Amino acid sequence: MATIDANPPSGTRDYLPAEVARRERAFATIRATFQRHGFEPLDTPAFERLDVLTGKYGEEGDQLIFKILRRGEHEVTGEADLALRYDLTVPLARVAARYGSQLPTPFKRYHIAPVWRADRPGKGRFREFFQCDVDTVGSDSLVADAATIHAVADVLDRLGLSGFRVQVNARSALAGLIEAYGVPDALEGSALVALDKLDKVGIDGVAAELRERELPPAAVAALVADLGSEDLVGAVRERLASTPRGVDGLGQVDRVLELVGQVPGGQVVYAPVLARGLSYYTGPVFEVVHNGLDATIAAGGRYDGLIGMFQGADVPATGGSLGIERILLLLEAAEAEGQTVDGPAVLVTILDDDGAADALHLAQQLRDAGFDTDLFTGGGSRKLGKQLRYADRRGARAAVIRGAEERAAGRVAVKDLASGDQASIPEADLIDHLGDLLGR
Repeated sequence: MATIDANPPSGTRDYLPAEVARRERAFATIRATFQRHGFEPLDTPAFERLDVLTGKYGEEGDQLIFKILRRGEHEVTGEADLALRYDLTVPLARVAARYGSQLPTPFKRYHIAPVWRADRPGKGRFREFFQCDVDTVGSDSLVADAATIHAVADVLDRLGLSGFRVQVNARSALAGLIEAYGVPDALEGSALVALDKLDKVGIDGVAAELRERELPPAAVAALVADLGSEDLVGAVRERLASTPRGVDGLGQVDRVLELVGQVPGGQVVYAPVLARGLSYYTGPVFEVVHNGLDATIAAGGRYDGLIGMFQGADVPATGGSLGIERILLLLEAAEAEGQTVDGPAVLVTILDDDGAADALHLAQQLRDAGFDTDLFTGGGSRKLGKQLRYADRRGARAAVIRGAEERAAGRVAVKDLASGDQASIPEADLIDHLGDLLGR
C-alpha cells in the first residue's frame, strides 16, 4: 500500500510537546501582562468576508490574502467570497463598528489567535502563524500610542528578551519627507513602500526600486545621499523642518518619544524612514527589533480611518502586534543555552499488572496534592530502567516506585532523578517527602 507524505503543508509546521509548552508559557505571560495594563480579551472568526479584508493592507498585502472558493455550484468558477484573516486589526475594526454601543470608550483589547498569509515565508515566518495584538479604540490622544509601546515593551521584558530597540516614526513625518525631497504626491505610497525596505535590501536596493517606481532622478539622488549619511536622523530632521507636514510629523514623533521615555529591557529611538507597509496607518508607527534576531519582533501604529470604513464615521484607534513566532525563536535559543526541559514533576511507575490500579490511585493523590504527575502507561516490558529513561526524557524530577513488596508493607520508594538517590518511606509521608525534594 502506498504511503501518504507525512510532512505538513508548505509554510506550516507541527508543534511537538516541548514547543507547545514553550508557547503556552509565553501566551500566559502575554495575557497576564496585557491584562495588567488594562486590556480585555477578544476573539473573532478565523475567516472573514473577502470584501472586509481587501483594500486594507496595501498593494503587496492584498496579494497575500488566502481566499476561500465559493461553495456549491460556484466552485468551478474560481470565485471567492471569504478569506482567512490576514491580521487581527481589521477584524477588530469590524467588531468595533458592529458592537460599538456595547463597548466602553476607549475600548482596550488584546487578541491572541492564528492568522494566514499566502506568501513564501523566510526564516522564522510561516503561512499560518499566531499574532498577539493589543489595541485601544476610541482615543485620539498620543498617550494611547505611548501606552501601547509601554505594554509591548513590558511583555518583551517579562519574557526575558532584553536588548530590543523600539523604532518610532509618524505617517505625517513620512508625508513631509516625501514633500521635502520633491517626490510627487501621486508617488508617495510607492516611494514609502521602497523606503520601508531599507533594512532588508540596503541603500542600493532601495535606490534601484525608487528608480523602478519612476521617482524623479533628483529626488532619488537626494534620498540616496541622505540614506548614506553618517547622521541620517539629523539629515532627515533638517529636511522635515522645511515643510509644514514635516514639522507636524516630527512633533508627533517627539511627543511619543517624550511620553514613552525609558522602557525596561530596551531603548526607544526615532527611525526616519520607517514606514510600515500597511496602508491603513494614519499617525505614529513603530517597530521593535532585537539584537538576537535581525528581524522585527513587534510592530504597530495609529489607524484612525480604518473603523470608519465599516460605519461611515472615523473612530480613532492605535495598537501593536507581537511577532510571536520570531519571539519564540529567541525563547527557544535561550532555553537551549540553559538546557531546560519542561515536563511533569513526578513519574509514577508500574512494575506489575497487579499494581496498575494502585499506581493510578497514587498518581491521582499526587495531582490532588498539587504535583504535576505522569503515569507510565507503556505496554510490554515493565522494566524499571525503561521507565526511568522515559522519566528522564520527559524532564521529570522524581520517580515513585512501588512494587508488590512496597504495597504489602505500606511503603513507597522515591528516586531523586537528578542525584540518583533513592529512599524508602511510609506511604503516609510521600507528599511531605516530595514537597521537600521538589522545594515546595
